[in-house]
Amino acid sequence: MRSRPHKKDILEMRKIVLMIIGFLISVICMQQPDLRADPSLPFAPGERLRFHLRWTVVPAGEAVLEVLPTQVIDGQEVYHFRLTAESNAFVDLFYKVRDRIDAFASIDMTRAVRYYHKQHEGDNRKDVAVNFDWNQDVAVYNDGRSDTKIEIKPGTFDPLSVFYYSRMINFETNGIIECPVSDGKKCVDGMARIIKRETIHVVSGTYDTFLIEPDLKHVGGVFEKSKDAKIRLWITADDRHIPVKIASKVSVGSFVGELVAIEKGDSKDNI
Repeated sequence: MRSRPHKKDILEMRKIVLMIIGFLISVICMQQPDLRADPSLPFAPGERLRFHLRWTVVPAGEAVLEVLPTQVIDGQEVYHFRLTAESNAFVDLFYKVRDRIDAFASIDMTRAVRYYHKQHEGDNRKDVAVNFDWNQDVAVYNDGRSDTKIEIKPGTFDPLSVFYYSRMINFETNGIIECPVSDGKKCVDGMARIIKRETIHVVSGTYDTFLIEPDLKHVGGVFEKSKDAKIRLWITADDRHIPVKIASKVSVGSFVGELVAIEKGDSKDNI
């Protein structure tokens, strides 16, 4: 019979769920892309990646990454990316999570344009919008109450679009990779190390992958408080660079997310 976790463990697990999802999209921050002779990108509208998440041995929920149809914002065509995260019925009994992020990046994938985060966690709800003003090189953060501005560096991406940007990189074993990232509250130089190339087995199949370890110096919460905290991410070694597994190690236990399906997207393009 499955043991019932304590409320404190559930709250810590919720933090890890969100942090893991963040690492799927934000901490894997890469150098400027080495554009290949083949101009085609490793992703296209209609791609849908579905992940199952578990905390130790307990199933925790699901996350979905999607590439939606391109849009036009302020006269420029942009890519539209979406992440949804949802706790399962068991975790809902303790702390319900329903999060959604929409990100828009320039069609040449050189910088972020807009970023929205709709957050529903337990009794807490928050809607955040970030506009990247490249005329002034600032990010304007709005939480529904006020606007705040911070300076951003050239080529800055938001925490979701940077994941898709990273898939354009030619990975090299033992390389150090970095890129500026901003969520509208701060702009940081994200960094990660490519550890090695290895074959792994997950729910959806067997994959030839690169193992990547992000630097955790800009990450707080359970990662900051945990001794020897670590995040590991496995990305396919083919031209698509699809994430197939992510694992964390913190004081309250381990967390794993595994790719279960690559599907044709069918979500409506709305925010």
